Amino acid sequence: MARTDFQIVERGAGAPLVLIPGIQGRWEYSRAIVDALAPFYRVITFSLCDERTSEAVPRIGVFADQAAQALDRLGIERAMVAGVSFGGLVALRFAATRADRTAALVMVSPPGPQWHLRPRHEWYVRLPWLFGPVFLAETPFRLRREVLAAVPGWPARVTYLSAQLKTLASAPVSVSRMAARARVIAPYNRVDDCSRVTAPSLIIQGDESLDHVTGSGGTADYARLIGGARLVRMPHTGHLGSVTQPDRCADLIRRFLIDTTKDTHHSAA
Repeated sequence: MARTDFQIVERGAGAPLVLIPGIQGRWEYSRAIVDALAPFYRVITFSLCDERTSEAVPRIGVFADQAAQALDRLGIERAMVAGVSFGGLVALRFAATRADRTAALVMVSPPGPQWHLRPRHEWYVRLPWLFGPVFLAETPFRLRREVLAAVPGWPARVTYLSAQLKTLASAPVSVSRMAARARVIAPYNRVDDCSRVTAPSLIIQGDESLDHVTGSGGTADYARLIGGARLVRMPHTGHLGSVTQPDRCADLIRRFLIDTTKDTHHSAA
C-alpha cells in the first residue's frame, strides 16, 4: 500500500483534477502545468509516495493507490485524473482499476504501451549510484533541441532554464528512486489496462523527432487502445510540452474537458 502521510498540494478551485507528477517524483517538476490549470480547476497533486519509503521497487499500483488515498483524505469521490510522462501510466492504472472514481483521464507524453528502456539505459537503472551522475549530466544536451524549438527567443529560454535550475535546487531528485520507477514500466501491462478504461480519455503527444526521452515510444497507440480516446499533438515540443509550454498544454486539457462535459450533458438529455 502507498504511504498515507504524504503531503497533498492544492491549487485553485472548481471541479477536482488530480495531477500525477513524472518520474522525478517531486510534484515541483509539474508546478508549471499545475499553475496553468489552477485558474480553472481544483488541482490536487503530491510527490510520489516512494520519496521517503524504503520500498526498493514500487509497483504502478502503489502510486494509483496514493491518488485514491489523496481523494479519500479530501472527501472527494470522483475526479478527473491527469498524469505527466510516468505519471500518465499511474493515471492509466487509476482509471483502469477505479472507473467509478474517474471522471476523465488525461495522459501527457506517457511512454507508449510497448515502450521499454534502451540497452544503455538498462545499465543506468541497474547501477544508478554509478551512472546516475552521467545521466543527469547528459540531460541538458539530450533536451537541447526540444528547448530551442519549444521556447522561442533567448530571453524566454534563460527564464525557463533559470526556473528549472531553481526547481532542481529546491527539490533535488533521487537517481535511485527514478531508476526504481523506470524498472516498473516494462512489467506493467498497459495494453490490458487500456481495455479496462471507460472514462473519456485524452492523449497529448509532442513531436516524436523532438522527444529525446521516450522518442518513438508509441504514445499515440493509447488513442487506439482506449475506447473513444482523443489524440492531440503539440508541434514544436517533444516530451516536455507540459513544462516548456504549460499554458498551451493546459488549454488543450481544458478544451477536452469542456467538450467532455458537453457530451455528458447531451447524453443525459
